[in-house]
Amino acid sequence: MSMSSKVDILKHMYVPQHVVLSPDEAKVVLEMYHAKHDQLPKIRAADPVVRAIGAKPGDVLKIIRSSETAGTSEYYRLVVEE
Repeated sequence: MSMSSKVDILKHMYVPQHVVLSPDEAKVVLEMYHAKHDQLPKIRAADPVVRAIGAKPGDVLKIIRSSETAGTSEYYRLVVEE
């Protein structure tokens, strides 16, 4: 592989699917968990996957991970600047 070739990190087998939720979808998730934005676990805007999907600070991400026992599991993160 040459130094100029790029790897699509979103297609890597160890990178779970990341989805930016709409404001309405985020509201439903927060209501479901009886939580506020600032109570969600954080993910930095500089994270390579966050940058690759174009998420911005304040966005809520749904991360879908494969699980041997559950099939798939969903996690939520708030994109922050820090």
